[in-house]
Amino acid sequence: MSATPSATSAPDARAQFLRLLADALQDGSLAKLVLARHVGTDQSLQRIIAKPLLVKGEPSLSLVYRHQTRDITRNLPNAQALALVAELLPESFRNAHLFSAEGEVQLGFSKKGKPMLQRHVAQAPREVAAAAGHDREKKRYLELSRPFLRDLGVTDAQGALIPSMSRKWKQINKFIEVFDHALASAPVAAQQLLRVADFGSGKGYLTFAMHDYLRNSLAREAQVTGVELRQDMVDLCNTAAARLEHPGLVFECGDVRSVVPEAIEVMIALHACDIATDYAIHTGIRCNAAIIMCSPCCHKQVRPQLQSPGLLQPMLQYGLHLGQQAEMLTDSLRALYLEACGYETKVFEFISLEHTNKNKMILAVKRKQPVDASALLEKIAQLKAFYGVQEHCLETLLRADGLLD
Repeated sequence: MSATPSATSAPDARAQFLRLLADALQDGSLAKLVLARHVGTDQSLQRIIAKPLLVKGEPSLSLVYRHQTRDITRNLPNAQALALVAELLPESFRNAHLFSAEGEVQLGFSKKGKPMLQRHVAQAPREVAAAAGHDREKKRYLELSRPFLRDLGVTDAQGALIPSMSRKWKQINKFIEVFDHALASAPVAAQQLLRVADFGSGKGYLTFAMHDYLRNSLAREAQVTGVELRQDMVDLCNTAAARLEHPGLVFECGDVRSVVPEAIEVMIALHACDIATDYAIHTGIRCNAAIIMCSPCCHKQVRPQLQSPGLLQPMLQYGLHLGQQAEMLTDSLRALYLEACGYETKVFEFISLEHTNKNKMILAVKRKQPVDASALLEKIAQLKAFYGVQEHCLETLLRADGLLD
């Protein structure tokens, strides 16, 4: 944005703003509309954030009414949304911010109701990069003001981050960042319902974050299910979801073996111990999930099977190195099985969870085109033979279902 915006105080500033909004809706250049400085009767309402979307092929606006303790989403066709905005300015809101490809336009009203229009012209990408510089602020995918963060104890009553939860906050944002990038390349339609299963959801930090990001930040229809073995955690999270009015968010008691969804688009399993990770990945593949996110730990199945190759025996005689080798082999095979089943797979460092120092993530995104698995299966066979591995749980599950030919 330009450092010196132009300002207009003409009496028709409000009408000019509404025309600019109508033009942005018409040509598809609208990025976001924010109505702020609420002066209406509902004191809990803070702002309205509107973003464009298609509803059954019709251009519409998704309006998120942000209250102190809950959010309410309304999807309206463009014409109805434009009429509503006209009604709200300035009777209910005294500030309006229009973000489009052309830049930013801000409409403000004084205490006496006098309108003022300011324009911030969009800069060229190179100018923006130079202005941002080396120390630009890291993008956050969620805002600390989100009600679920306060309810789960990440922020205090004033919406400030509780110092002891800074690591959790960093983890939540990194998780959403990884998911956002995966979603951008996943073979899912823009208006498709996203069904998400989060196995081992615990207190629900990431489950709530996923639901909030899909429904409120992306304005996507989503059905998110958290699966947790501890009934007290399930009850806690379901109560919070009802209190915060998170439609489409539920928690069930069970694990990846007892809760078997028929179809999901996103499968999450963080800190799934030993072969629970294999069952989770198998569930994702069986359900043809577009995105699979796993953070494995406790690699126990492969380690007893390892037969140290002669050249590696001096190195693998040490238990620590043997465990690291078993972990690397186990997760490499998992990634290769995912590749053979038609996924583009990455293995990288994540942020360790509070109850484990493991920080590895396996991320798999369904390819749009099938792949020839024969070469991958040959590499898998060679790896298993080299280390003397007779069985890998994920392979057993996939072959039993005919998913690995």
